[in-house]
Amino acid sequence: MSRRSLPVPDGLAGERVDAGLARLLGLSRTRAAELAAEGAVRLDGREVGKSERLVAGSWLEVDVPDAAPATVEVVAEPVPGMGIVHDDEDLVVVDKPVGVAAHPSPGWTGPTVVGALAAAGYRISTSGAAERQGIVHRLDAGTSGLMVVAKSETAYTALKRAFKERTVEKVYHALVQGHPEPTTGTIDAPIGRHPSSDWKFAVTAEGKPSVTHYEVLEMLPAASLVEVHLETGRTHQIRVHFSALRHPCVGDLTYGADPVLASRVDLSRQWLHAMRLGFEHPGTGQWLELASQYPDDLAHALDVLRGAYA
Repeated sequence: MSRRSLPVPDGLAGERVDAGLARLLGLSRTRAAELAAEGAVRLDGREVGKSERLVAGSWLEVDVPDAAPATVEVVAEPVPGMGIVHDDEDLVVVDKPVGVAAHPSPGWTGPTVVGALAAAGYRISTSGAAERQGIVHRLDAGTSGLMVVAKSETAYTALKRAFKERTVEKVYHALVQGHPEPTTGTIDAPIGRHPSSDWKFAVTAEGKPSVTHYEVLEMLPAASLVEVHLETGRTHQIRVHFSALRHPCVGDLTYGADPVLASRVDLSRQWLHAMRLGFEHPGTGQWLELASQYPDDLAHALDVLRGAYA
């Protein structure tokens, strides 16, 4: 038995104890709940149950069985197709391909942005957990596009604050089924864990505040190309919000997309791409804005739909 003592990071504020513990220590959520039930979890010296909420900055103490994994190894592995869009002494911005996670995590055996940068010889910030050093935001493995990674400690602190204070401009393009009405709007609906599927998220009354702004750029007979601006940054936010409107991202079978349409456009993942990223550079103070192009699979799917009814 070993005791883990650490402050609750800002990113886990409001999370249930079992969910936050699972993310912090690489445990299953079931095992984390068991530890709480056994009285092995304390917040500021007080035993807490699995459903209580974590508070940022509070001191978390967990008695963990020695057999439980506490860290995840970073494997330095090149990632073909991952482009470097911007690189300086403070930060690096990558164009992440599909099938690449932001950082290692329990159960993920594929390539990661952290591992790819390590393989390329990049020295990134040592802030954050060992497997997430330099990571200030994430993209799903199935979502492609722009990600910024901090190289200096100053950049890490400044960028984490910028994302928390919502001063970063995050612009996505998504191809969603059907035609959202109105064509320009805001989805303001809280997102939390799915009530019956632990690996999914959903709009729930107990969820965290989540705000998505969108504008339809192009209407097709089977779908709509939309530009999305995120005000908040919840896990799977765009996918969950559009699914809740009954306009899931094309190809997103996890959140209710039509498998027939996905097959028709040869898409094996959600049509979602992080197109633009803008923020105040932590070193120069100047506004830095970067853009990306659609990868081949998304461009092909869009071309299929555009040409199918020509």
